[in-house]
Amino acid sequence: MSAKTYICRCEDVTLAEVQQMLKDGAQTMEEIKRLSRCTMGPCQGRICRILLAQEIAKNSSRNVTEIDVPTYRAPGKPIKLGLIACGEEDA
Repeated sequence: MSAKTYICRCEDVTLAEVQQMLKDGAQTMEEIKRLSRCTMGPCQGRICRILLAQEIAKNSSRNVTEIDVPTYRAPGKPIKLGLIACGEEDA
């Protein structure tokens, strides 16, 4: 991958930024997540989680299966407040 490659498209985090964070001492996905919001966009890391894990593994000479991956939270779906307040009518 080139340095202009985006690891997280939702939060505009590039490979070069991730590599710099790793060089500056970040060692885990959680640290990079807190520094850059990588994996916190609308897709909640569906694409960038594995790319980030691969980059951390490469940097630390570990297998990608050894990388601790943060909790996945599925994207929420907006609902109308009236549906919550009124509930459903009995038939």
